[in-house]
Amino acid sequence: MQWQTDWGLRGRMALTMVLLFGLYIVFLGVLTLYFQSIVAVVLVMGLFMSAQFFFSDKLALYSMGAREVDPDEYPELHRKVERLAQQADLPKPKIAVADSRTPNAFATGRSQDSAAVCVTTGIMRLLDDEELEGVLAHELAHVKNRDVMVMTIASFLSTIAFLVVRWGWLFTGGRNRGGQQQAPVFVAILLSLVVWVISFLLIRALSRYREFAADRGGASITGRPAALATALMKIDSGMEKVPSEDLRGQSEMNAFFIIPIRSGFIGRLFSTHPSTEKRIERLRQLEREL
Repeated sequence: MQWQTDWGLRGRMALTMVLLFGLYIVFLGVLTLYFQSIVAVVLVMGLFMSAQFFFSDKLALYSMGAREVDPDEYPELHRKVERLAQQADLPKPKIAVADSRTPNAFATGRSQDSAAVCVTTGIMRLLDDEELEGVLAHELAHVKNRDVMVMTIASFLSTIAFLVVRWGWLFTGGRNRGGQQQAPVFVAILLSLVVWVISFLLIRALSRYREFAADRGGASITGRPAALATALMKIDSGMEKVPSEDLRGQSEMNAFFIIPIRSGFIGRLFSTHPSTEKRIERLRQLEREL
């Protein structure tokens, strides 16, 4: 299969970023009410955004307890990734392994040149060679589509809004005048809540579509949609055998995983991923078209 630019994904990315940009212009005004200084707001947000942008890959690997591995330690894994990266016309990413029973994989990195692909020991035990290649190709499709960079930028100010909502009340105690709370503080917290909710929904909608796009891209790289479909089925079933404490400890990485860790009805309703059944059906349709 030949790689094709996913204009649907690019259009959705552009639309989401435009909507978020307009939303965050309003949010900057809200924070100015809260902090009484636009300079302080810009400096603080610039510092946090720079840190998240440049260190997101290391933070993601650290949160999973993953470490970079060299070709001597995992020669077959390196060969697979190198060959698939060549087929995808990408630089070979760094390769990391997380010692975890959870069968999963993810890609991280702010650009194609600084990307890393991580797999767990659980997924390497669970899948055969073709299925594992399908998963690796899916992650490389994320890298080629620059999904990690877009999602990191899109989620940053949403996180700031959430922090204002969660901790803003702590700063209201020192802002009394004549026994009454300053109205701008509560307005800032309320509008931050609105910004966070709208951002949350926009980012989730974009995230679900990017998984479909990465499935198609991964199938284009390997030419075997059925192998990825089988891998998704195995991973989905394998999650049920993992102890719940292991799943809870890794659920914050859901947006990056090939299949998210489920967390009840509400978790599925606002999931970063479409259902596994829908993804498998689309891959089977692609297989029939081939």
